[in-house]
Amino acid sequence: MATIKTVPTTASVDDHVAAIADAGQREDARALIDLMGRVTGQPAVMWGDAIVGFDAYHYRYDSGREGQMPRLSFSPRKGKTVVYLMGGAAAHAARLARLGKHSFKGVCLHIKRLGDLDLAVLEEILAATLEEMAVKYPKA
Repeated sequence: MATIKTVPTTASVDDHVAAIADAGQREDARALIDLMGRVTGQPAVMWGDAIVGFDAYHYRYDSGREGQMPRLSFSPRKGKTVVYLMGGAAAHAARLARLGKHSFKGVCLHIKRLGDLDLAVLEEILAATLEEMAVKYPKA
């Protein structure tokens, strides 16, 4: 079985954000850290080498594979930021229609700039995702 690479690390979130080449994307990352921290009540943690995550849940597939993942997370990528939303687009369709300029594939919300979005709607989406996660993966 392959080793899971997306695990919490002791790497510095601040150092990761400071290393983002694009100044606008750096500011967006800081804003997302504030927003996700406020929604979860948890600090930001690096997961692997590129994902900033908040809180965690334990999953176990029917195959027996299990692990941990963040309840809310994002990753600054080249030219865009990806926000991971469990449940996918269908779970958030009405809110996504009000969100602003974005694209969505699988569980990945792709955004160019936070300024293109209605941040109140993004906060609604993040809170709804957290509520869905609490039902599907209750805290022990």
